[in-house]
Amino acid sequence: MAEENEDGQEKTEEPSQRKLDKAAEDGKVLSSKEMFVFTSVGMGLAILLASTQLIPQILNVWGGLFVFDTATDIRSFGLGKLKHVFYLVILTTLIVGVPLLLVSLATQAAVGGINFAPKSMEFKGNRINLLSGLKRMFSTKGLVELGKAILKVASLFGIGAWVIYAHLPGIIYLTNSTLGAALGKIGNVFPLMIGAMLVALMIIAAIDYAWQRHTHIKSLKMTLKEVKDEFKQTEGSPEVKAKIRRMQMQQAAEGGRQREALDNVASATTVITNPTHFAVALKYEAGEAGAPTVVAMGKGKMAEQIIERATDAKVRVLRIPLLARALYFTSDLGAEIAEGLYNAVAIILAYVYRIDRGEVLDEPEISLPPEMRFDENGRREGEV
Repeated sequence: MAEENEDGQEKTEEPSQRKLDKAAEDGKVLSSKEMFVFTSVGMGLAILLASTQLIPQILNVWGGLFVFDTATDIRSFGLGKLKHVFYLVILTTLIVGVPLLLVSLATQAAVGGINFAPKSMEFKGNRINLLSGLKRMFSTKGLVELGKAILKVASLFGIGAWVIYAHLPGIIYLTNSTLGAALGKIGNVFPLMIGAMLVALMIIAAIDYAWQRHTHIKSLKMTLKEVKDEFKQTEGSPEVKAKIRRMQMQQAAEGGRQREALDNVASATTVITNPTHFAVALKYEAGEAGAPTVVAMGKGKMAEQIIERATDAKVRVLRIPLLARALYFTSDLGAEIAEGLYNAVAIILAYVYRIDRGEVLDEPEISLPPEMRFDENGRREGEV
């Protein structure tokens, strides 16, 4: 049966990667104690087998520390030999401890990954709460752990007893053997017993890993609502995504219009500039009834491109900042100019036509109505 959250909704959905990552930040990663036991015992057995030939030498070294020929030797057992003992203890610890540490790290890396979570080290009152402790002890997980421990102890005890029973005749007569022979016999029986136990531990570890993985994933399962909420947080709500798509389409369309407008600059009658902040390309055919049309307009980089295209196409470019701003802020691409600009634009077009016919003229002065006067930010003259 699926678990339920506080709202009564069933947790039926597999945990998302975001949920798994958040659990890891809180220190909740997959782990198996029995897998650690199996790999640690396995490494211990490997160390024992690898050092079989060294055991007599190690025993001789340790035994030599406590061999005294005279009472003087006993009294001289001082700092020198203590240093030697300390050195042997450190060396033995490193030989055994380093491989066990490495295999423990490798085991966790293979099972659930190595994870450092500061949050898991924070003090939590429920960890020392007696009632919470009893609840954990008698929970399903606690009972499973108890059953697993009983099964493990019974299995290992039974295997150990079986191996000892099989070699009982030889073990009984160990008291009549020399120390070397006794150690040799134990050295043959002990690895066999550990090896048999290792097989049992491997089976227990495999079962424990499967169970721990099942409970870990189950504890992180999500309700359908949680999945939807997370999707909205990471991917955005459908409304937001639709709005983004509309904006992207508008930007793409605007980009297409700007590219088309740049192609139309060559057919313009003149380009009015600010000189580089704004640029507006106007087209007017003499004899037409309509007003001049804006075929290209832009500011910044777009303005520079319009001026460059106009220069290449030998379209006359006029620097009239006031008119350029008025055209930019009151006109639409492909539309006729505003009525309030008719007079000023007519003066400019007449000037262009006469210049193109070869006349030498001074640039005309124009005046704009107050509502057509803008600064570079699009604010009308007099506005705050």
